[in-house]
Amino acid sequence: MSFSGYTAWSHRIAKPLRAYLEADTASAAVLIAATIAALVWANVSDATYGTFWGTRLVVRVAGAGVSQDLRAWVNTGLMTFFFLSVGLETRREFDLGELRDRKRFALPVLAGIGGMTLPVLIYLLFNAGRPTAHGWGAAMGTDTAFALGLLALVGPRFLARLRTFLLAVLVVDDLVSLLIIATVYTHRVVLHALVAAVALVALMLIVRAAGVRRGSVYTLIGLAIWFALLKSGVDPIVTGLAMGLLTYAYVPGRDELERATDLFRRFREQPTSRLAQTARSGLAYALSPNERVHGLVQPWTTYVIVPLFALANIGVPISGAFLSRALTSPVTLGILIGYVVGKPIGITATSWLVTKISHGRLRPPVGWGAVLGGASIAGIGFTESLLIATLAFSGLDLADAKVAVVAGFVVATSLSWVDFRVIARLPRKLRLRLLLSSAEPIIDLAVPVDVERDHLRGPIDAPVTMVEYGDLECEYCGRAEGVVRKLLADFGDLRYVWRHLPLNDVHPHAQIAAEATEAAADQGAFWEMHDFLLEHQGALTKRDLIGYAAQLHLDTERFAEELRQHTHRDRIAEDVESAELSGVSGTPTFFVNGRRLYGAYDIATLSDAVRVARLRAARFPGERQNR
Repeated sequence: MSFSGYTAWSHRIAKPLRAYLEADTASAAVLIAATIAALVWANVSDATYGTFWGTRLVVRVAGAGVSQDLRAWVNTGLMTFFFLSVGLETRREFDLGELRDRKRFALPVLAGIGGMTLPVLIYLLFNAGRPTAHGWGAAMGTDTAFALGLLALVGPRFLARLRTFLLAVLVVDDLVSLLIIATVYTHRVVLHALVAAVALVALMLIVRAAGVRRGSVYTLIGLAIWFALLKSGVDPIVTGLAMGLLTYAYVPGRDELERATDLFRRFREQPTSRLAQTARSGLAYALSPNERVHGLVQPWTTYVIVPLFALANIGVPISGAFLSRALTSPVTLGILIGYVVGKPIGITATSWLVTKISHGRLRPPVGWGAVLGGASIAGIGFTESLLIATLAFSGLDLADAKVAVVAGFVVATSLSWVDFRVIARLPRKLRLRLLLSSAEPIIDLAVPVDVERDHLRGPIDAPVTMVEYGDLECEYCGRAEGVVRKLLADFGDLRYVWRHLPLNDVHPHAQIAAEATEAAADQGAFWEMHDFLLEHQGALTKRDLIGYAAQLHLDTERFAEELRQHTHRDRIAEDVESAELSGVSGTPTFFVNGRRLYGAYDIATLSDAVRVARLRAARFPGERQNR
């Protein structure tokens, strides 16, 4: 049996990391293409490039309106959705990921500040006493989407915690950059409009506290905040990040999923348009607001908005004379060296200093080699740098800043690639030290594995333990079984544990099937029955189960009596309770050494998780692996 897709459950909960990485990689590729297109366009016909993006577009509603050129609409309008996406992903990490342990956010905050301060100082060193010193903000912020996308290309695929750490660092970049844009590079503030924006933010918080979940309400409030900030003179893109950070994420609870199932069942019994709408709303509301909004916004930001931003802003006519002048310009040198030297040193040195001062209580979730590689890729300024450059410069200075942005992208990517390639060629022991950290991983599995109680496959003392909460009637658990078999064959040091989570609201035979495996376990045949039932998921009636017991040469009278008496109901209930304590409400759900895996359960995703856990077990043998 093979399994290469996503489970139904993965479509209902937060997107898996692999999907994020694939989206980031695709975004980087499209963004590079848009950058090349902008440079080609500007060099083939600079006049048409400037004329097109300078076209005025007026939008009026009920007498109020906004008039901007197309470039401004992209920069202040569409880019709001980009920062919304960044805010949503960050909030997800706060609610479900590494950053839900709040003390882990302290180090990224300080590292982010260090990674911004040093580039600014370097820029000012080149531009001190010049009018261009005012553009120091163009040397500090990192393009989150571009940096994470290229990290997925040049960095180790299995270092998910590096991405989380870098994301937290870059959110600090985003927040500070937007604050700088809203203050330093805002030339005129209309106070009454700013007060209106603040009042609207307060209204949104009140509406949220009241439990309102209709997206249209928040959309209208968000548009009003954006309009008020625009009229106030403050760059309105801050609206996106703020709303993203305020949109909470959670894994749907079992009760919510059962209500959604009941709504669908009503529609199935009486398929009317009214019940279809009710079922559709019920299914949507089972997801967290964060997941719903991110699912709508991310494709647009990935494939349309960010590439449009590059197309609208990066185009500059290039000639030999222009390049020779630009490459000696203090603006170019300040931005370029600030990013490719200041960023990696600032982030890495600050992280090291905080680790030393805290005596190791605060430390990066990855090794120092990985920190340096991630900090190097943070030298890609692009979106952040261009946003501020368009506000701070004009003419040749702006053109010089664009050259620095493109050059910084090439150099920063190259430095990160070299860092990870060098590490990959080092001896294994040193390589693990540079890639992995001794920081304690977050444990999501509430009830540890009990070798006396749990059903195990693989070596009992294996360094890596995979726990699956499954439903024997669940089609996706059946598909995942083939992946589990392959993992056990590929990794001889993997221990696998099955725990029951029958979804009785959707699978009428799941409970009795689970009890059948426990009845078989009483006769020493748990795994034989487990495998048999997953191969015959369409036939799980009591008569079928007794027939399978006979085929397995079990005592069928004893087996049938235990099913009739529901002898093992309490044993199943214990597994269900442990699932609820761990926040599990769907199947299949996997944990590797106590760490929950979200989303896709294909062979590549699970193999990466096992591989990382095995590396950690080799690097830190003292960690508790029985989770």
